[in-house]
Amino acid sequence: MDDDVFRALADPSRRALLDSLNRAGGQTLRQLCEGLDMARQSVSKHLAVLEAAELVTTEKRGREKHHFLNAEPINAIADRWISRYHRGRVQALADLKTALEATPVSTTEFTYTTYIRTTPEQLWQALTDKAFTSRYWGVAFDTDWRAGSPMVWHEAGATIVDDEQRVLEADPYRRLSYTWHTFTPEFAAAHGFDPADVARWAAEQRSKVTFDLEPQGDLVRLTVVHDGFPPGSEVLTSISGGWPSLIASLKTLLETGEPLPAA
Repeated sequence: MDDDVFRALADPSRRALLDSLNRAGGQTLRQLCEGLDMARQSVSKHLAVLEAAELVTTEKRGREKHHFLNAEPINAIADRWISRYHRGRVQALADLKTALEATPVSTTEFTYTTYIRTTPEQLWQALTDKAFTSRYWGVAFDTDWRAGSPMVWHEAGATIVDDEQRVLEADPYRRLSYTWHTFTPEFAAAHGFDPADVARWAAEQRSKVTFDLEPQGDLVRLTVVHDGFPPGSEVLTSISGGWPSLIASLKTLLETGEPLPAA
């Protein structure tokens, strides 16, 4: 897989496509062609290479396919190689990794895909069982995980209760979706956040998160989509920095038995 990623990144046209998706995720083939001086056929061929290297993921919406940048392979390579070789030799890769982690790929949603060596059943348990979620996330949920059921969040000593915290969809081992929690004063105090910042987050419309699980051999492809944000959302900026490390900790827990050390 490393070789596929390096080959995909070696072409400047493919890097331009990744840059475009980094600025605005969810673009169709037509939108990507409009933003770049490339023929439609060339863009399609480059996207096929990027998809094969798992640098781009797609989602079918109606009759159109939308494309999203997947930072996971770049993060994995950067973590593996930058620690072993002189940083100056891989500066471009390191800078791209930093840019992908720091910049939301869309103005209204966050999308992230990773591949975990586990089973759909084990991954579902890790997403829903409080014994698991508390280990890699520090969050426990009280709910029966049925569509329409309420959810109570327990996080950092705070209990967050709101009737709008609901399970939206629960298809075991395949798809899970729920509304995001309310930003309460208790939540702010538990994390030491500025109450004024949290009040602004609470004023935004409620977002939702969706987990799609797709078995692929001895791996499970996990796609996390956190959406429903207004343009310019401060909450989107905040969660975009948190999800990559959270998903990495989930992956590490399932593959090694231990989550990543707390930051």
